[in-house]
Amino acid sequence: MEPYKFTGLLYVLSRRAVSGKKEDIDYILSHLDDHSTFKMTRFVDYALSLVKTKEGIERIEFHLFTGSLIQRNYCSLFLNRNGYWKPVKSAYDQGLIDEIQAYSR
Repeated sequence: MEPYKFTGLLYVLSRRAVSGKKEDIDYILSHLDDHSTFKMTRFVDYALSLVKTKEGIERIEFHLFTGSLIQRNYCSLFLNRNGYWKPVKSAYDQGLIDEIQAYSR
């Protein structure tokens, strides 16, 4: 019996999140734009939850300050959930995210 082969975008996003390299985080966040479906936002949110590398976390923080509004919102959510309050507060103080995003988990 052949082992199950995983395919699909969620699998790709998840593998890239675990890798956590700069280009992987950029790839994941590139799927968030004004036309992202609810399903896509769930895929990205799940993939981000798998990021554990220092490089990946730093890249998420980078996008908190430079990404589109939807990207900043998901970066804020990731950072809040993982206890990285200082960059979130800084983004809030700069007006890059609103109060709801600043305190979301």
